[in-house]
Amino acid sequence: MDQTASQSARTTTAIRLGVGLLQGLALFLLHHAENVKAWPATQPLVFAPLVLVALAVPFVILAGIGALRRSSLIVWALGAAAFAAYLAFHGVWRDTTPDKMPDFPVFLAIAGGLFIAHHLIQPAEAERKVVASYPAYFDITWMHGVQLALSAAFTGVFWILLYLGASLFKLIGIDAIQKLISEEAFAFPATTVMFAAAVQLTDVRSTLVRGVRTVALTLLAWLLSLMTLIAAGFLASLPFTGLEPLWKTRAATALLLTAAAHLIVLINAAYQCGTEPPPTVLKWAARIAGVLLIPIALLAAYGLALRIGQHGLTPERVFAAAFVFVAAGHAVGYAMAAFRRDAWMKTLERTNVVMAFISLALLTALFTPIADPARLSVNDQADRLARGKVKPAQFDYAFLRFDGGRHGRAVLARLKTDKNPEIAKGAAQALVWTVRPPIDAQPRFTKTTVYPAGRVLPGSLVKQDWSPSDGDSVCIYPGTTCSALLLDIDGDGNEEVLFSNGGTLDVIKQFPKDSWKKIGSASARCSGTDLDQALKSGTARMAEPVPRRDILVGDLRLAFIPFASGCAVEAPGMVSGMVPGR
Repeated sequence: MDQTASQSARTTTAIRLGVGLLQGLALFLLHHAENVKAWPATQPLVFAPLVLVALAVPFVILAGIGALRRSSLIVWALGAAAFAAYLAFHGVWRDTTPDKMPDFPVFLAIAGGLFIAHHLIQPAEAERKVVASYPAYFDITWMHGVQLALSAAFTGVFWILLYLGASLFKLIGIDAIQKLISEEAFAFPATTVMFAAAVQLTDVRSTLVRGVRTVALTLLAWLLSLMTLIAAGFLASLPFTGLEPLWKTRAATALLLTAAAHLIVLINAAYQCGTEPPPTVLKWAARIAGVLLIPIALLAAYGLALRIGQHGLTPERVFAAAFVFVAAGHAVGYAMAAFRRDAWMKTLERTNVVMAFISLALLTALFTPIADPARLSVNDQADRLARGKVKPAQFDYAFLRFDGGRHGRAVLARLKTDKNPEIAKGAAQALVWTVRPPIDAQPRFTKTTVYPAGRVLPGSLVKQDWSPSDGDSVCIYPGTTCSALLLDIDGDGNEEVLFSNGGTLDVIKQFPKDSWKKIGSASARCSGTDLDQALKSGTARMAEPVPRRDILVGDLRLAFIPFASGCAVEAPGMVSGMVPGR
């Protein structure tokens, strides 16, 4: 029996080292083909799938050898190769001027998809079931995660030692080692072989890996109480602060999803495989955290819905919607687990398995034509234009041309023949762009909210060439989200435009020949004033004149602004509650 086990271990070692060597050679040959501009590097639709298959599939074999039956491993490796190749192919194809490699998110999708799929397959194969027991999923997934980290660290230290040795020998005039490790023909195979060796070493000492995993999870679990306290404090503060400060960050959904992800990881660190409940403090922290996930996920969904309603879909918002869906699924399952009395957080197990399948399905959909974010975004933006939700002059044609890929160009070609001449002209111009137009050529004031409600900015202001004077106000820059107040501040019968810049209003006045220029600013007397909320009230007005004498120091005039017991004391000639900036 010992001899058989020893022979099996030697065979596994040889296969893993062989796979590492073949991977290194394949990556070197592909890299060399790219350097010399030879086939397959000259065919991006072939080159990218080959690179991604060479990068990803060997990891599946390294993880599965010795754990999966030979037939199962072969079928799974072929399936993994098809998955990686198709996602890479689609990532390059979706652009009409394809690069040799797809965007970085495609790499992450392939890595994440294969990791999830492998850890759904191996436990099920080990137990000969379609769906394995939760302890099996937990044990294999977390052990391979630790193995991956240790193997990467081992490979990194290997290279540090090589460079240290090369430097030592170079001190005495021997540069052979320096030249050797600088050769790509050595670097690629050496890296992959050492990584494969590290996988084998950690696999043989699996008990040590499990020990490292247990220590890491135990340490993480004790951070759950802190994260739960932070999340609870944040949610408890919202009734007093309102949601407006959250939306002003313009990254609320991303921050909320990040908080949800941390809570999910820390809850799992406390639960582990579920066979040994943690201390009472962690048990209650996990229950509370499971419930807190619900409002966090709802806030993230609400914030995303607001952005989509205001500005439509973009690829980033499509991805965010998928993340919100995953977070919401975990939140519902964990909340149900928190309220169970018969078994502590037991529903978490089924939730994790179900959401793993759902996450894999979402990854596949998002990086294939099924739910291509570029296609969905382009169609949504074109629909908003057709329904009049965005004016032709404010439409972002550059998004379709440079961010919409093949789908965006197809829509531009259709819009080129639109009955609306303004749309047709904008689409025709975008189609001939070879680089994204400079910021001065892009439409301005597309995200400006005008007050009083129902008013619009003067046409002469919108059409003016602002490129020489962008410094007048940040609201002049294209794509800037601002508020604008129409108000006659100098009593000449003509309204000025007051752009909201944080706690300050930049005052823009029209001069002869339709020229608009900044003439001053008005700022809140007290810090922390919510100017946008004040504008929404619709009560902007001019204050009554107040006597004031300036201080003259030589030829310098200084405005004297007295202190007052409030923030609403009116200064002469300015908007109520504001004082002139100097």
